[in-house]
Order: sequence, then C-alpha cells, then structure tokens
Amino acid sequence: MSEHDQDPPILASTRDGVATLWLNRPQQLNALSEAMLDGLQREIDRLATDRSVRCVVLAANGRAFSAGHDLGEMRRQRAYEYCRVLFTRCSRVMQSLRALPVPVIARVQGLATAAGCQLVGSCDLAIASDTARFAVSGINVGLFCSTPSVALSRNVATKRAFDLLVTGRFIDAATAAAWGLINESVPPGDLDAAVERKVREIAAKSPAAIRHGKAMFYRQLGMPLPEAYEFAGEIMARNMMEADAAEGIDAFLERREPRWTS
Repeated sequence: MSEHDQDPPILASTRDGVATLWLNRPQQLNALSEAMLDGLQREIDRLATDRSVRCVVLAANGRAFSAGHDLGEMRRQRAYEYCRVLFTRCSRVMQSLRALPVPVIARVQGLATAAGCQLVGSCDLAIASDTARFAVSGINVGLFCSTPSVALSRNVATKRAFDLLVTGRFIDAATAAAWGLINESVPPGDLDAAVERKVREIAAKSPAAIRHGKAMFYRQLGMPLPEAYEFAGEIMARNMMEADAAEGIDAFLERREPRWTS
C-alpha cells in the first residue's frame, strides 16, 4: 500500500444544502478500490436520510475522474466469489446513487473509463470539462464491461453503446454530450461555475416536487405506456397534496416568488 492510500478515499462536505463527495485517490487515477466503494456507499447511505441536502455533486481530485475498478487489487484476488461480491458491491453503489431522493451531478474533470464511465452514467446529470474523455475499455484487457454496460445503455443509443463496448475506443466530451452520456461540456476553467449554475437551478425548486419527481421518473421508464401514465398520475396527485404545490401555485397566481417549506 502506498502512502497515498493512507488518505481517505472519499472526502465529503456539505454547504448550503449541497453535498459534495470527492473521489480521493488521485495517484491511482481514482480507481474504485474496495475501500473507495465502501466509502462511497457509507456517504450515499448517510445522505439518503439527510433532509437538509438539496443536491449532491460527485467530483474527483487529480487528473482523472475515475479509471474504473482497481485492476491490481482485482488481480491479487482472482477467486470467482471475490469478483462476484465486488461487482455486486459496485452495482449497489450505482443503484444507490440513482435511489437518492435528490439529483446527483457528476463533475467530470478528466478521464472516466470502465466503472468510472459507469459512475458518470449512474448520476442523474453530468457536466464535464471539454478535455475529459470517456470509454468502457475493459475489452482492451480481455474483460467485457458488462456492469458498466448497464448504465451506458441507459444513457446512449444501443448501437453506439455496443460500439464502445466491443472496441474500447475513447470519445471526447463533445461526443459524450451529443450522445447523451453527459449534459454538457465546458472549458476546464468554467467547470465549477457550470456545476454551480445547475446546482442553483435545482436548489431554487421545491424539494418535495424534486423528491416525488426523481423517484417517479426512473420507475416509469420501465413501464408500458398505460401503466406509466397511471403511475405518474398517482404521483402527481400526491405531489399536489404537498404544501409546496399550494404555495407554488399561489405564488404564480400572485406574481411573486414562492417560499418553499418542504
């Protein structure tokens, strides 16, 4: 273990209702070690019950966002059961991000490959430096990126996703934005400002409406159209019973800014 691995693999802070989680293994390109996955899971679980948090930003220290799984760690523990449990733990982290009641924004300052690309795809929104690059490149070392393909194929059209998976090729941030993997790419010096703008846009909205909406949005995607509309109608009716909905409509009719209480 290097001296750098003595540093906490995840750093966390919260300010003005915005929680930021930093991947903190810069010397290892923020490879998702067991310790990093465990740290992420703990922080996500903590944030899931913190009603003061309005938005989560997932960021990374160093020149890479994340190079994916820690291949050295995996190679030292090659047993099938170890690998099965590891990928299950990683998949739980990805699903826990999606299950958070508030939006999660990936702040991608550099390379995002394999499970690092999966991490980007598992966030609700992603803003990247225009110098960032993306790949699901496990195929280059004889390992098809099966679990990253789940997140990738839910962001990118089928043929584009499969192309990336079987070639391992890299795409730039502009292409990632055009294909739907990220929302936008900006010059490196504008990255923090772009993330801050998105955070503030979200924070200005009703927390209750965001909670209802995020949970509904992902569930309805897998439903047949009639069921999706029935489910969405039920959630919208529940949302309408919230004090924020009454306040928001009154504020609109009275031509004033709403005062959210949820």
